[in-house]
Amino acid sequence: MNQENTPYPYEPEFSFNKLFNDRVADIKYIFRFKKILSIVLVAGALLGALTAWLWTPTYTARLTFVVDDAKSSGAAGGLSALAGQFGFNLDGLGGASGVLAGDNVQELIKSQKLIKKTLLTPYDNTQTLADRYAAVYKLNKKWLKYSPDGKITRFPMDDKHNTRLQDSLLHEMTTLILSGEFGIAKTDKKLGFFEVNTTMKDEKLALLFCTRMIKQSTDFFITTKTKRLRNNVERLQHRADSIGQILNRKTYSLSAANQNLLDLNPAYTNVNANVEVKERDKIVLTTIFSETVKNLEASKTMLAQETPTVQVVDEPEFPLKKNKLKYSIAILAGIIISGLLFSFYVLVNRKKAN
Repeated sequence: MNQENTPYPYEPEFSFNKLFNDRVADIKYIFRFKKILSIVLVAGALLGALTAWLWTPTYTARLTFVVDDAKSSGAAGGLSALAGQFGFNLDGLGGASGVLAGDNVQELIKSQKLIKKTLLTPYDNTQTLADRYAAVYKLNKKWLKYSPDGKITRFPMDDKHNTRLQDSLLHEMTTLILSGEFGIAKTDKKLGFFEVNTTMKDEKLALLFCTRMIKQSTDFFITTKTKRLRNNVERLQHRADSIGQILNRKTYSLSAANQNLLDLNPAYTNVNANVEVKERDKIVLTTIFSETVKNLEASKTMLAQETPTVQVVDEPEFPLKKNKLKYSIAILAGIIISGLLFSFYVLVNRKKAN
């Protein structure tokens, strides 16, 4: 067999001009069905308008706060801010350290523990935020199949006696909230401002969750940050109170001994020795009490300096920002989607026919 005469498949060269002409031909073919295309586009516009009408609006609560930490101030804080302009993070340089330092505040506020505690705060006199959230998103009816008694699962504020089912459902709500309904971001890397956004289908629920979430986080943040110093202040305060009581008893006892000394015969030396011992004990207790109070006041001053301040700058107020699908966007999207689907259907059928 002569291999020189063997035919090989011919692969045409790619041409932008041909590609453009083919697409123009496709468009001309589609416009042959003008009447049907018009009906499809009108139907798409109507479906878009219907979608916008049935769309459930959401409400966004926005809160801005700033964390003022004494440790992060000064030269190190200025250096960190300067470095932030060039994309470097020097929050740990000479400033606050530990799990509650710098950007870790963002992760703290998004913790599931704090979200669950916030959900178990009251919405009104009859239900908690968790009850309201489950009702608004129709989760309470969805969860009926898990209820052992066939009743809607409720979430009391006292979570110490929660059942396994209640804990599981709270975990599911927390996951839903973190999936896009609640978020925190730093508005500027050079500054200590944080912005919290909560978007939910219930206006009051969004506002309460946003503000109480910050309250829970602030209390936890300050308590954890100052726990060691507060324990030291409480220990010194207890010691100062105890020594003060003993010193008061010694003072009265010494006064009584001195009074008795005036009425006794000076020949009795034991009485003099007893007074001297009491005076010595009082001097020692007075010295210890003075040093304890001095350390106590120093610890209180240090505690005040180390306690960070979380200041709310802007807090949400009614009415909240309402997020609703606009009719113009929905109608335009309906027209484009219906037009593309119709075009795809027509072109596929043309190829099958060929």
